[in-house]
Amino acid sequence: MYFGETVEGYSIPVLNEREARAGAGILLLPAIFSFLNAYLTHEFLFTKIFVTLFMFDFFIRIFINPKYAPSLILGRIIVQNQTPEYVGAAQKKFAWSIGFGLSVIMFTIIVILEIMTPIKIIICILCIALLFSETAFGICLGCIVYHKLYNKHPKYCPGNVCEIQTKHDIQMVSKVQWLILSLFILGIFTVNMLVETPKSNDTKMMKCQAGKCGSSM
Repeated sequence: MYFGETVEGYSIPVLNEREARAGAGILLLPAIFSFLNAYLTHEFLFTKIFVTLFMFDFFIRIFINPKYAPSLILGRIIVQNQTPEYVGAAQKKFAWSIGFGLSVIMFTIIVILEIMTPIKIIICILCIALLFSETAFGICLGCIVYHKLYNKHPKYCPGNVCEIQTKHDIQMVSKVQWLILSLFILGIFTVNMLVETPKSNDTKMMKCQAGKCGSSM
């Protein structure tokens, strides 16, 4: 079955990466909300609905035609005024197949069997990571797996990362920038440790100052 679009000047079927990234972002928001809602409230109704729609969307992408998938239709509407960025359809189909496989597992566990297992948490986090990677950075992790697994020289990768090219100065990360980033990450961990460190004496003093130590009668 033919997969992808025929575009003049491209030797293989391609897809618009801008639409794919928009579609990933559209799915990312309800995915995060679904995970947090289930984790905090232990209510799985919204999760069941989202997983079902997610699986249905990816089924259309793979087995019917990507241009009929609801998330990609909405993505096309949003980015239709932007210049298309064409990428190879084969690696995109493989990446979406991974997403579909994960959604089938989640659908079976949550909707059909309704069982509690750490597997669904792991899969949910993995799906969010895949969607976030594509939305925020334009990195298709499934496409990378495709290249490694089939050992083929890829064509038309997002951002032309398949092409051997020299980086421009604006793309280079200097030692000062690495230092700033390292200090920033170290500061986050330091603040987190200080916040989590119990300070019983200070806590009691603050409570007394607020008049919460109880009556002295």
